[in-house]
Amino acid sequence: MAFESLLSGNERFVAGAPEHPNQDAARRRELAPGQDPFAVVLGCSDSRLAAEIIFDQGLGDLFVVRTAGHVVGAEVLGSVEYATSVLGARLVVVLGHDSCGAVAAARGTVEDGLSVGGFVRDVVERVTPSILAARAAGLTADHDVDEHIRQTVDLLLDRSRLLSQQVEEGEVAVVGLGYQLADGSARLVTSRGHITAGGQAGS
Repeated sequence: MAFESLLSGNERFVAGAPEHPNQDAARRRELAPGQDPFAVVLGCSDSRLAAEIIFDQGLGDLFVVRTAGHVVGAEVLGSVEYATSVLGARLVVVLGHDSCGAVAAARGTVEDGLSVGGFVRDVVERVTPSILAARAAGLTADHDVDEHIRQTVDLLLDRSRLLSQQVEEGEVAVVGLGYQLADGSARLVTSRGHITAGGQAGS
């Protein structure tokens, strides 16, 4: 199962016992004609959040899309749709983390009126609705990252008719994971689609 494979890999990473699968010359040659990733990961661009490392995966296992604050634009939506509809990935993961700079900047904009310049402002503006939603729900700053993960999952499904249809038909599952920088663990924040009580998603 796709989700189980990610969780198992993360457990190995946390324990300091990674297997580094699918990272040898044979795997490289095997993938030369084409790829068949089992999951697409939309993660924050933070340098501490390398998906293949924290989930102990290798070449060809994950189709990774990264933006600051895992914000969603047309390019992200197209990349996710390509991974599920063309490459056959059955799991979409939104990967956020604590101490996220984009979330902190958006919080500063909402609560303290702070501003940023350049194209960083665009990133902050895309995160700001998550901060507003958290406050509207009575959540404190400690819950901002989780709320932004939930909002990103909802946004993917709201904006991508293809992805929402794949989820409705049981072909794809979408999960939101929160990563803890200090201990390296990833925990489930939200999910859409078929995930069993045991935490497994359909492969």
